[in-house]
Amino acid sequence: MSADLLLSVYLHPPILQTALAGKLGFLNRMRALLEPRGWQIQVLRSGPEARRDAPHRPGYALFNMERPTHDRALTFRLAYHYPYWRLEKVAERWRWPIATTPFDPGSIEEDAAHRFAARLRARVLPGVTPSAGDHILIPLQGQIRRHRSFQSASPLAMIRVAAATGSPCIATLHPKERYNAEDLAALDTLARIHPNLTIGGDTATLLPSCAFVVTQNSGAGFDALILGKPVVLFAQSDYHHVALNVAQLGAAEALAQAAAHQPPTERFLDWFLRRTSLDMMAADADARLLAAMTKGGWPV
Repeated sequence: MSADLLLSVYLHPPILQTALAGKLGFLNRMRALLEPRGWQIQVLRSGPEARRDAPHRPGYALFNMERPTHDRALTFRLAYHYPYWRLEKVAERWRWPIATTPFDPGSIEEDAAHRFAARLRARVLPGVTPSAGDHILIPLQGQIRRHRSFQSASPLAMIRVAAATGSPCIATLHPKERYNAEDLAALDTLARIHPNLTIGGDTATLLPSCAFVVTQNSGAGFDALILGKPVVLFAQSDYHHVALNVAQLGAAEALAQAAAHQPPTERFLDWFLRRTSLDMMAADADARLLAAMTKGGWPV
């Protein structure tokens, strides 16, 4: 085995334990392709020290949802729902090739897309029936008081603009994010200024009956598309193609258009997931994965 054909896979719990138990399907598929080609694969725990040392190790590296540390490293991430994945050179979703690839709805057959979208909805959102409610759902992510470079406004400013429409607004907190006392105080202040704004609630429960979703670029926004809901994005995203983008339209115009927005979402879902992702259930899954590794610079 050449030292050059070493793949170090850096993972955090709980996916680390899943991989060590041999139950991470994406890695198992990769292993089945690489080991017969002379590769050795090591699964390691990620962290500051491991990431610091990674560029000095021989061979290649793979991270999960983390920024690659050198030019021989790639990162992989679920494309919102299994069995769809992305294998990329950068971690930021808005910098992936899919984000800059034009979407041509005319290239996707309507009936096939409708069937695909219906199967997808039944599988990933089982038992959920969308209805036409009047509230704007605002699923929050992290760092809500910061305006970062990829955002059109901070999350707090996003809430403020949405609430200023006068429509009922519900801003939900992400269960995996940490909100400090300053964050919570800022949200409480907004709720006192805008009586139509509610803070808290379960995103999954509120999503099916919302009028539309306002988000930076959250996964809840992607689920909104699956339910046929309009989405207003306040940040760059990999699924912006059928959303209303504040960076392009301005916040006021994007919000004004949202309730009546009817893009070709089913065709987009077919294209985004089935046509352009690494579909691990597709007949050509191995070929897609090999092509992605080759594109990433690995000698496969």
